[in-house]
Amino acid sequence: MYKIIRECLFLFDPEKVHYFSMNSLRLLCKIPLVKEIICRLFSSQNPVLQKEFLGISFKNPVGLGAGFDKNAQYLNELEALGFGFVEIGTVTPKPQAGNDKPRLFRLPKDKALINRMGFNNDGVEVVAERLRQWSVVNGQSLMKEPAAVDAQLSGSKQQSRLVIGGNIGKNKITPNEDAWKDYEICFTTLHPYVDYFVVNVSSPNTPGLRELQEKESLRKILTNLQQLNAETIDPKPVLLKIAPDLTTPQIDDVINLAMEIKLDGLVAANTTISRDDLVTPADEVKKMGAGGLSGLPVQKRSTAMIEYIHQKTNGQIPIMASGGIFTAADAKEKLRAGASLLQVWTGFVYEGPAIVKNICKGL
Repeated sequence: MYKIIRECLFLFDPEKVHYFSMNSLRLLCKIPLVKEIICRLFSSQNPVLQKEFLGISFKNPVGLGAGFDKNAQYLNELEALGFGFVEIGTVTPKPQAGNDKPRLFRLPKDKALINRMGFNNDGVEVVAERLRQWSVVNGQSLMKEPAAVDAQLSGSKQQSRLVIGGNIGKNKITPNEDAWKDYEICFTTLHPYVDYFVVNVSSPNTPGLRELQEKESLRKILTNLQQLNAETIDPKPVLLKIAPDLTTPQIDDVINLAMEIKLDGLVAANTTISRDDLVTPADEVKKMGAGGLSGLPVQKRSTAMIEYIHQKTNGQIPIMASGGIFTAADAKEKLRAGASLLQVWTGFVYEGPAIVKNICKGL
């Protein structure tokens, strides 16, 4: 059924289809009976799949990666589709429009996407307030004073079943030498409202951002966040998202730093700038322009990175898998390689709303 719907949706602009689809789902979920039907159709209720990861309880290991719900607008709807967790963002201190449109492209022959969104988001203050309101609606009795809200939220890991991750980045106009300040602002503002953090220095769509993956630049950002985290009454896990384009020496640098500063984990991997071995004709790909490639073409590289990191560290660094997960077989491959949790994004676009249920059914 979804394949037929997908053929129709793929006739239109990808970014417009994204918002049309999610806003339509939002309208449906406002009807209690309809939302209940959606939950029954797409949610997986197998208690065997419950996962403990970094001190957080996940109802299942399948989450939605950052970039899909950048501004925490669709948490209710994504929870209805059965996701065990949703990573919002990438969020920056100030709102920004992102890169010029069109900036999202489909490669159906490769089951892939190219995006150069450019960290378009509403800014951390707006997103934090949206998360606070979502917490209230979902049954947390919170006082309106910010200090009281922060204290109560910090005192309870999660009363909602849906785990929320916060993916944080820097504004385009912020020079790299001041990037650590942007990450600090986002971390401090979102801290009361998310369960874990992912530091994004690996998107190819913000000029110069990937330079922050160099060891000393990373050290400055991450050690500052670790210090801030240690000073809170409820420290949250901090993970680093890395690019699939890193060389082996660069991966080793990341591993050594992560072990040295006791980073909580890694997300492997972000989108790639490579265009190797695509089925889509080269002239079509060239017309799409720059951007990060996601989906099936990064599947093998992502798995290889996970396996390398897991073996190199003897499993001491927890890993979230991201990249080319469409089916239960893909998920099992990532778990066998050493990942503990799974993030889908492009797979969600191609496989549809039943992706979580289908993966969970096959695990």
